[in-house]
Amino acid sequence: MEFELSKPQKEIQKAARDFAKGEFDKEMVIELSKGRKYPENVLKKAGELGFIGIHYPASCEGAGMGLLENALVAEQFCRQDSAMGMALLFSGFAAECIFRFGSNELAEKFVLPVVEGGSLSACAFFETGMFGNLASVSTTIREDNGHILINGEKNFVVNGMNASFFVVLGRKEGENGASGDSGDVFLAVVEGDRKGIRLTDAGQTLGNNMVSFGHVRFDNVRVDAGNLLQKSGSVPGGGPAFINEARIQLSAMALGTAQGAFDRALDYIRQREQFGRKLARFQVTRHKIAEMAARIEQTRWLVYRTAWKFDRKKCDAAEAAIAKLTASKCAMAVTDEAVQLLGGYGYMTEYEVEHFYRDAKTIDIMMGSALALKDAIADVVIGKLK
Repeated sequence: MEFELSKPQKEIQKAARDFAKGEFDKEMVIELSKGRKYPENVLKKAGELGFIGIHYPASCEGAGMGLLENALVAEQFCRQDSAMGMALLFSGFAAECIFRFGSNELAEKFVLPVVEGGSLSACAFFETGMFGNLASVSTTIREDNGHILINGEKNFVVNGMNASFFVVLGRKEGENGASGDSGDVFLAVVEGDRKGIRLTDAGQTLGNNMVSFGHVRFDNVRVDAGNLLQKSGSVPGGGPAFINEARIQLSAMALGTAQGAFDRALDYIRQREQFGRKLARFQVTRHKIAEMAARIEQTRWLVYRTAWKFDRKKCDAAEAAIAKLTASKCAMAVTDEAVQLLGGYGYMTEYEVEHFYRDAKTIDIMMGSALALKDAIADVVIGKLK
């Protein structure tokens, strides 16, 4: 692979950076976060400029580019502001499943509004007791005269309270009511206004408060049979493919979050004086900055490489998990150090690094905790034991 971005990629990177600088107003971010309100107007502008669907195929009115280009956008958005960046990027967090595993008709119906910045998708995968194992899903599907009935409950669904549609992971239910075997799982699209959907707000969270987190219950929710994306094989084929993609996207968000906190800490130590000297002249401060910069740079090229491999269908579950684990640790460490470098100011909302720190934790726990990621890595590295 080339160890330098191409000219078009650099142009995308600059365009994303310029958009974020122009639209991510600090006071607006603080106000929206406090009010737990979604930045609908900014999302619409991002959609109009093609940032939301940059890695979607042309058939969905996307730019037809790759996950690497999407990672560049995610990095720049979260670098300017982690809360706003994540809110925009989470808008299409489940839409990928539809154009990758569904029909053209479903993509036109559900994905196009996401690309345009007028619709939010929600990934309804995880349940209590799953511990990251998708094969243990208990949500059920039952076919019924050209329709499917869905029953089950999903926890902490991103965009759960205001999603236009959900992509739901479940298990096929047999005629006698028994669930199928471990491989008989599915992905299905469920419109957000369907009868039988019960939403419960998860409430105030540590970070990322522009995004709603909801508990979603499906009680005999009926949708067209054509909304079924995968009747079988979702876990070995569809599910992990989406999980890998989501983990790489989260890695890029974590990278941008780390860089954003670093930028602010660097600016602070260049200006702040103590004992008549700039903080940047103290060796202990210089070494902290050096360690932060080194960690970010290591993470950047790992994330880029993993996204590049995904685009070439060469990325396995371990590589995606390694990127997510490394980037999450980087974001947590760098944002924590940024708060420390700013001292008391680091604890104040006005100086921003405190919400970069809180948002880093959001990424850290999404799509697999450190323990779940290590299991995913070990499964591939160790392989099957006799």
